[in-house]
Amino acid sequence: MNSTILLIDLLGAGALVLWALRMIKSGILSGFGASLRQGIAKGTGNRVFAAISGMLVTIAVQSSTATAVIAGSFVSRNIIAPRMAQAVLLGANLGTALTAAILVRDLHWLAPALILCGVVTHGRSRLARGRGIGKALIGLGLMLLALELLGAATEPLREAEVTGAILSALDQGLIFGLLLAAVLAFASSSSLAVVLFISMLAQSGAVTPALVLVLVAGANLGGAVPPCLAVAGDGPKARRLVRGNLAVRGIGALLVLATAGIAGPYLANLMPPDARLAIAAHLAFNAILLALFLPLLGPLDRLCRLLWPDPATERGETSYLDDAALETPALALGGAAREVLRIGDKVALMMELNLRALLVDDPDAGRDISKLDDRVDAALTDLKLYFARLGRTELSKDENARMREILSYAINLEHIGDIIDRDLSEMARKKADRQVKFSTAGEEEIGELYRKTLLNLELAQSVFLSRDVNLARRLTAEKVHVRQIEERSQKKHIERLQDGKPETLGSSTLHLDILRDLKRINAHIAAVSYPILSEAGELSESRVISLQNAG
Repeated sequence: MNSTILLIDLLGAGALVLWALRMIKSGILSGFGASLRQGIAKGTGNRVFAAISGMLVTIAVQSSTATAVIAGSFVSRNIIAPRMAQAVLLGANLGTALTAAILVRDLHWLAPALILCGVVTHGRSRLARGRGIGKALIGLGLMLLALELLGAATEPLREAEVTGAILSALDQGLIFGLLLAAVLAFASSSSLAVVLFISMLAQSGAVTPALVLVLVAGANLGGAVPPCLAVAGDGPKARRLVRGNLAVRGIGALLVLATAGIAGPYLANLMPPDARLAIAAHLAFNAILLALFLPLLGPLDRLCRLLWPDPATERGETSYLDDAALETPALALGGAAREVLRIGDKVALMMELNLRALLVDDPDAGRDISKLDDRVDAALTDLKLYFARLGRTELSKDENARMREILSYAINLEHIGDIIDRDLSEMARKKADRQVKFSTAGEEEIGELYRKTLLNLELAQSVFLSRDVNLARRLTAEKVHVRQIEERSQKKHIERLQDGKPETLGSSTLHLDILRDLKRINAHIAAVSYPILSEAGELSESRVISLQNAG
């Protein structure tokens, strides 16, 4: 019974540590997410500042994985260079070590105050930033409390004979200690929590200095795996970035494994008797890797490109935004137009996936739509950056006008993608979760409007490419037709509600919201025709002006 209670105490304390870490991360990201992202983006002017920005962000969010995800998204969108992003991750690794050095101090007296302040701040604040700060304070207080519980729970464990036997066996086979710590860090998604646990074991004196070094190295190695999983869908550049960081930690772990027998006792003799060897080893491990690889970011990047080249499928989708064409604006604008057409194809695929999810409750559609929306967002960012470079050249009036048209259409497509991902996809999820079914007539009406929207999007692609006035008139007329379909469907839906049909009663809110969002999408689609009709003199600038003139 005592062993069962001890296990429950240990697992509960460990779970609370991980939960507190997640609370700190989510609180800081929700309150300061945009500021942290801007800090990383602006702090990458050189490799030293990039490392410092990664370190500071990681100390704030208590998660090098979160920093890696932000850096990976920036690399995928060409906002920061891969070399600078790798410097960010090297700094993030050191930030985790500094966090551990802070948390092992005797700060348990601070936990109640932090939790109290966090609850008050979260409860009384009406702003997202205030609630995020409150959540982070609660998480930090729970973290300190959990460390106290973890120390109390591991005290009997540290004195147990079986623990000594296991640690003795690991000391005879250091490679197994490395693998064990790596697995624990990967399973918990937190190298910080594992290093803190190792520190508590080391305090009892049951762990030799060599084994401490190897366990810390293993925790660092395992902590580099979750970022690889987190950015798996973010493109080859992001995957190459985090794999490079994993390789750096792997090299460090192998060096520690080879030298632990000499370096462990030497480091232990250098430190004061009451110092925590595991924390010092954690700091030294990441500081040495930072000092070693920061000057070698160029060779490291080339090696990563050699080891993990772009997959053939990714190379087949080479961007049409060719920097070599910037000196010839007509070619650059032509390539940009082709890139935007590809964005339109992705949005059409999102629409088709969403319709299928609504009709057959496809659970995977939401995830696929979200990935496509991320690609659309990334493509729009690339386009904006490309036009920023193109704008530095001398453009004619017509070229400037075409650039604005291309960007305007791309922004409208991105808005459509957001509506599908944020609103329509959420409605499909709610329909599946609530086991709601549309009436036969309602399903046909929704399907009709979806198909009409897809046809209008196809027509908009043709209008955008050809700038044909007749097609632009037709697209504008289709917007009116969509409004008529939506009004007719609303009227029929209300009639079914009055008849008391059970399917209509259960799906009423979803049905009407879908109609509204499809109408919004068609408004974004039709906007591509306005510059063409305006240029042809067939579109007034403002109905208000017309009314004033009539008065």
